[in-house]
Amino acid sequence: MNIPTDLKYTKSHEWARLEADGTVSIGITDHAQELLGDLVFVELPEIGRELAAGQEAAVVESVKAAADVYAPLAGSVVDGNSALTDAPEMVNQDAYAAWLFRMRPAAASDLDVLLDAAAYQEIVAAA
Repeated sequence: MNIPTDLKYTKSHEWARLEADGTVSIGITDHAQELLGDLVFVELPEIGRELAAGQEAAVVESVKAAADVYAPLAGSVVDGNSALTDAPEMVNQDAYAAWLFRMRPAAASDLDVLLDAAAYQEIVAAA
């Protein structure tokens, strides 16, 4: 299973990456896309939407199920990966390249409370 060490993770299987401009890209993990199966639909959050940490932000639907994607930290949505609207299968092809949305965090230090790769690996292994 692919769990990049340069990302942060949540127990609900989202990943977060701090970008050079101070925004945070968010997507679902490789493990999550494997559990869901082939994605057929992605609903992205509205740009400008304010989110609390843990709040439902997006939806991914597969042939098997629909799943909410939660904001890993508080902040405002600044971008959505509109390419996924037409090609949701990009998440299945590379879950870490196919970010869903970007946020400007309320506090960059919020990333520090997220899981590192080793802690996320333990959660996946225990499931």
